This record gives sequence, C-alpha cells and structure tokens, in this order.
Amino acid sequence: MHPIHPMLVPFPIACFTGALVTDIAYWSTAEMMWADFSAWLLFVGLIMGALAAIAGLIDFLSNRLIRRLTYAWYHMAGNVVVLLLALFNAFVHSRDAWTSVVPAGVVLSALTVLVMLFTGWLGWAMVYRHRVGVMD
Repeated sequence: MHPIHPMLVPFPIACFTGALVTDIAYWSTAEMMWADFSAWLLFVGLIMGALAAIAGLIDFLSNRLIRRLTYAWYHMAGNVVVLLLALFNAFVHSRDAWTSVVPAGVVLSALTVLVMLFTGWLGWAMVYRHRVGVMD
C-alpha cells in the first residue's frame, strides 16, 4: 500500500476547516475578503479532496482486507458526503455577498466539518485499531 492517501488528506481537512473559520469571520464582520477566502478554500479543498478520494479508492479497491472492514465502507461513504457538502457549499458561495455565507454557507461548512470529524475518527480507527496501512 502506498502512503499517498494519508499524505493528501490533511489538505482538504485544513481547507474545509478554514472555510468554516472564514465563514464565521465573514458573519461577524461582513468584510467581503472573508467570503472570498472561503470560496477559495472550498475550491482548493475540493481539488485536493478529489485527489485524496482517488488515492483512497485505489487503496480500497486494491485490498480485499480493507473492503471487509465495516469502518472502511463508512469512511468512504462519509467522505463522499463531505465532498458533496463542500461542492454544494461552493455553489452557495458563488452567490453575491451576504447570501453566499449567511446562513447557508456557515451551516454547510459546519456540517462538512462535523462529518469530516466522524470520517477522520473512522480513518484513525482503521489505522490504529485494525492496522490498515501499517507494515508489521
């Protein structure tokens, strides 16, 4: 197994979490710069998330032991939900000013981060409990 998936995963995590932070900053200040930051963070997060998803799918399909784990299926499905939420959020952020962030953008960013926390925990469990990707 190649470590490409775990190397790519921190990028969408940082971008989608950053989008939530910048959405909250925009909500607090109404400074357009924060909404622009959110839109760019979502765009970069989607690109890097798609690359991480491709690498994760290759790992998933190439190892039947991984496919046997229930955690792996939930991890994969949850990450698809994360990318779909972020994609929808990017479309919401393409609107003008206040309506691009408040309230829909903030809610979608928060949901994205919450689902990401769950899928991150599942990924952690696969590595540290089930030894996925760990060489003995």
